[in-house]
Amino acid sequence: MTDIKRRMADFLLENANPSIKYRVFSEVLHEELPKSEKDKLQAEIMDEPIIKSIVACQKENGWLGNGFHGPNKNAGNFENQEVGTKYLGEKLVYRGTPVLRRAMEAYATVPLTDLCYRTKGKYYDEFRYAANGQNNIRCACIARAGYDDIIDIKPQIGLALDSFRRVLEVDSALDITRVKRVGGREKRVFNDYEKWPCYYHLDILAHTSSWKTDENVKTLAESFSKLMRTDRPDKQVGGDSWVGYVLGTTGCIREGYQLFHENDSVHRTYVDRTEWLCRCGLAPYLPQLRDEIERIAAAVGENGVCSADVAEEQLKGFSTYGGQQLEVDWKTPTRRACDITFRALLILHYGGWED
Repeated sequence: MTDIKRRMADFLLENANPSIKYRVFSEVLHEELPKSEKDKLQAEIMDEPIIKSIVACQKENGWLGNGFHGPNKNAGNFENQEVGTKYLGEKLVYRGTPVLRRAMEAYATVPLTDLCYRTKGKYYDEFRYAANGQNNIRCACIARAGYDDIIDIKPQIGLALDSFRRVLEVDSALDITRVKRVGGREKRVFNDYEKWPCYYHLDILAHTSSWKTDENVKTLAESFSKLMRTDRPDKQVGGDSWVGYVLGTTGCIREGYQLFHENDSVHRTYVDRTEWLCRCGLAPYLPQLRDEIERIAAAVGENGVCSADVAEEQLKGFSTYGGQQLEVDWKTPTRRACDITFRALLILHYGGWED
């Protein structure tokens, strides 16, 4: 391990939340802790208030709370199936822990037309509607929890790859969308049975490995190289779905995709995008990704803390389209530093960064 990454790991093992400590050992250092130490960290994780609230909201069929795709008036921010299962997966709760196991069983047994999915009994076919469908969300949750070896999501992994591949087969999304007039306004919608990538496709690929061949990784890198083009503002379009009315996609990715944003002349890294592309193995092929990795490495101090400017609005909290916070709160500077440093360490680790 490089000196910088070792300093980061040491800082986190000294100061971070039990989930982060556990993941540093297992995911970065690849060290097998004694069972007694693992059980102690798990007990501390399970005793956290958010985890307790997720356990308390679980229904008889294993479903978490009264929501699926995020909160609603009857489901809190974590007391819904999507955010709850993703959070449990990110916190590295044991796979066999009853709350996670039963939630995954619900994903395996509850029909996609069940009212639990909050689509009024409708199934939005992910193979018909580009960048859409409740099953893409379901499969991303299964992948994030590390259950893709138990619940078969291979068709959706294939769809994710095909969706990114489609970017290379057409000039732009303009070629596979059409304009519908709705209420006097023009809306661009995808043609039926087209493919185009979305947030959840990337989530699925970032958290699985069965798809990773040299050819697939290079194809994904070529797709992102095109999606990151900024010289064609007229091509920076996406689309919605037409299901008899306009239905928004699950985070359709548009050309002009960036790994950072500028705010008050400050370059702020999107750590989720950067981490996920590193997890996909794209660092050797994308100069833009290597630039972000170098920025992060350069911002690590002698104490192991990463002080890089990041998009905190994306990192803080936890939700459907953002949030990676594993510390219980950011009421102290150290807790904030632990979340930022942990994601920075994962980026350097999966990005293959060396001193």
